[in-house]
Amino acid sequence: MLPVPHPDVVCMPVADGAVLLHTGQEIYFGLNTVGARIWDLLRPDVTDIGSVCATLGEMYPEVDAAELHNDVAELLAALESNGLVLPPAGQD
Repeated sequence: MLPVPHPDVVCMPVADGAVLLHTGQEIYFGLNTVGARIWDLLRPDVTDIGSVCATLGEMYPEVDAAELHNDVAELLAALESNGLVLPPAGQD
């Protein structure tokens, strides 16, 4: 199950990705275009990392699937460690 965006996080698109702001903790976090796409995929109808990787794999077919999976997992871990996402409902 994927984490969900923290309700106190605001996402502002910018030319080369997005900037996340946690309004409660005043944490800024920059995302490149791929990171911004991953952030957009953190919604209720996308339930697992495999779905995120499949979508990204269609966009970037030249990227090895294992590398893509590792990069997504690494970003999700960074978002979690910065308090920008919450565990899926029922997993806290």
